[in-house]
Amino acid sequence: MIQIENFNFKGLKAIVRVDFNVPLDKKTFVVTDDTRIRGALPTIRKIIGDGGSCILMSHLGRPEGRQEKYSLKPVLPVLEKHLGMSVKFADDCLGDETAKTAAALKPGEILLLENVRFYPEEEGKPILPETATDEEKKAAKAELKAKQKVLAQKLASYADVYVNDAFGTAHRAHGTTAVIADYFPAGKKMFGFLINSELAAMDRVLHNPQKPFTAIMGGAKVSDKILLIENLLNKVDNLIIGGGMTYTFIKAMGGKIGKSLCEEDKLDLALNIINKAKEKGVNLLLPVDSVNADKFDNEAQVSLSAIDNVPEGWLGLDIGEKTIEKFSEVIMNSKTILWNGPMGVFEMEKFSAGTVAIAKAIAASTAKGAYSLVGGGDSVAAVNKYNLAGSISYVSTGGGAMLEYMEGKKLPGITAIRGE
Repeated sequence: MIQIENFNFKGLKAIVRVDFNVPLDKKTFVVTDDTRIRGALPTIRKIIGDGGSCILMSHLGRPEGRQEKYSLKPVLPVLEKHLGMSVKFADDCLGDETAKTAAALKPGEILLLENVRFYPEEEGKPILPETATDEEKKAAKAELKAKQKVLAQKLASYADVYVNDAFGTAHRAHGTTAVIADYFPAGKKMFGFLINSELAAMDRVLHNPQKPFTAIMGGAKVSDKILLIENLLNKVDNLIIGGGMTYTFIKAMGGKIGKSLCEEDKLDLALNIINKAKEKGVNLLLPVDSVNADKFDNEAQVSLSAIDNVPEGWLGLDIGEKTIEKFSEVIMNSKTILWNGPMGVFEMEKFSAGTVAIAKAIAASTAKGAYSLVGGGDSVAAVNKYNLAGSISYVSTGGGAMLEYMEGKKLPGITAIRGE
């Protein structure tokens, strides 16, 4: 498989799938976090630096047809500022004018296409009325899949080379993330620098971790993380459980959890994970104390209790000091750390202490020589909120994609290039 650093783009047009699915201010439509735009810059600079030209395509949000609030136009000034040059913009992806603009691109020039999800065939998911029959749904999906190939082929015709640098959508079998690769030969399709660094970070943790290896799983639901937890039980020395999912485990073990979040239908699953960890010799750590609230609100009354004795009518929203101490000690003695999911409702100041403390412990352990990988929207948001991204070995840009890769699944956008 060809590597971007060894490829010369001189005189060639590259069509690049980037992930510019960035947050916008709801009133001004100004980009509020340009992390993903910055992540694509090394690949773009490599292509134009070699003397090639660049056609960028991305989605933004989940539009149903063409909706101006999902336009990629707000990305343009941010991209131009970072690159220090003007970037052309096409207000569609498939029109004759867009094809002409792409054909006329000179070496060193960049063209950004409008939101690819303005075309339903990009995702291959038809927009149908609720009354549609199964037969109508099947026919509509088949028709859209055929159109998806046409879209991919048309976009491929603009360029000599395809580069996928959108890790955040690599788990989707969409027109611009997977299907388009079929229209380029093996030597003319590759990953960009961002995807290469994502895969290197995850492969290091999954396949070559220095021991002790600690995984920290947070978030609301056990069901969201079960495949990841099961895969990690074969690899980790320590598995730390925090966040809302904690209370499903505690209730499964007979504890009192008050009104805390609990997946009643996953109690057996939680016990099964506890037993599997014992069988495999994995040190499974659950919180020992809980910061509780009388309502789900930052202005709520707060109390502290043992994790298995949350008062009736109260709900656990964060881990307590004893848990922070216990978890931090394990993290500080680890050589490889994976973190996915917050320890509490960190968006509310009163219930952010646990997440902040764990993020700081990971940063401190990293400074001591550990390799740390943080992924998943909320974990990344927490690390960024407390300005700790620079203290973590690698912060992943792909929430769902990272989760599926770490679960051991094959991602369509990756296999399309690797040819697995």
